[in-house]
Amino acid sequence: MSENREAGVDGVPGGDFFDKYGLAFVMVASYFGSGSVFIASSAGVQYGYALLWAVVGAVVLGFIAQYISARLGIFGKPLMTFIHERVGTPVATALALVLSVGCIAWGLALTAAVGEGVSVLLGGAIQWQPIAVACGVLAIVVGILGYDAVEKVMITMMFGLLIAYVVVAVGSGPSIGGVAGGFVPGIPDIGALTLVASILGTTALWPNFFLESILVREKGWTDEFAIPTMRLDLGVGYAIGGVVTMAIVIATAAVLRPAGITEIATFITPGRALADVLGDWALVLFLVGAIVAAFNSIVPIMWTPAYIIPQATGRDVDSDDRLFRIVYIIGIGVSALSPLVAAFFGLSVVDMIVLFPALNGVIGLPITAVCLVWAANSTGLLGEHTNGPALNAVGAVLVVLSVVLGVSSAQSVIGAITGGGL
Repeated sequence: MSENREAGVDGVPGGDFFDKYGLAFVMVASYFGSGSVFIASSAGVQYGYALLWAVVGAVVLGFIAQYISARLGIFGKPLMTFIHERVGTPVATALALVLSVGCIAWGLALTAAVGEGVSVLLGGAIQWQPIAVACGVLAIVVGILGYDAVEKVMITMMFGLLIAYVVVAVGSGPSIGGVAGGFVPGIPDIGALTLVASILGTTALWPNFFLESILVREKGWTDEFAIPTMRLDLGVGYAIGGVVTMAIVIATAAVLRPAGITEIATFITPGRALADVLGDWALVLFLVGAIVAAFNSIVPIMWTPAYIIPQATGRDVDSDDRLFRIVYIIGIGVSALSPLVAAFFGLSVVDMIVLFPALNGVIGLPITAVCLVWAANSTGLLGEHTNGPALNAVGAVLVVLSVVLGVSSAQSVIGAITGGGL
């Protein structure tokens, strides 16, 4: 990353706070896009409080997996660099390309979300398709020329939406017994597996496992004395993301489900939970928040291919490297083609927002989890800092859970994508 990320951005309110927890907020921005809002809302309206346990499990697994990833970067090397050294350029490149397709799927969903959000905000004066393409162009400019200041402003705006959901979750009078019961693991029906895979895929975000192993050194975290700071950084990010995700589930379950809404049929449906409690102004807040959340996720998610594809060929890059920028521009350019993908598969914007993270939970997460645990147990890479029994136990749970969910939900997820949506 360029030096201005380390130095902070002058004149941005709370700059010291962002500098201290900057990496945590990059990760929050990448996984808490509009997809998280819609997936959590879908869980709330379809199954009430029953999938709260999945949010908690995904947060815990994501935190520990990313902690393992950070240890790779601090004591060893980035995850894709390790993979390249072990399996060689052809296999590593093939793996990086497969994973990058998952990032592009996310990018497609995010550009579509920005397009739909702006279109609704404008009262339908412009259709979402041209706005989605324009979003891709803007993401290229921002990602290359100056993400830092935009990141801080947009995260600040996004937190307005997140706080609103917490207020509604508390003030909507949810069933205490229902909420408590939601923390007991259970699958209400086979359709819930797709949402569980989506929750896991969008919370335990596999691109972050690669990015964390790369970016820790650029934060100056290079020895064991950095572990407490890194752990706090991750804890802040995942705690915020987890609380807000649960708040969205609770708010939609308490407000929308009793009103007879059992599916997220339109882009503004999740915002009705806010509007019914706080007033119509909250619907505008939802739209603006969903737009900035989606846009704010595009840049860090699309950093991942720009890093791992060169690393898979044995080349180390940073964001100032020409190859990094070329890969990033290509990835964003393809992601801006969401109107064509929607038309080809017959998908709505909401379909893409929910299903493409689920696709990453089916493919990207199991592959990355296996590679992460493999690297974390390599004495050649980490020496005496390899995983202990506790971390290996959690790593094994992540691998088994991601593989089982991937296999069990693959047919329904892929079938929904190729069959015209949910």
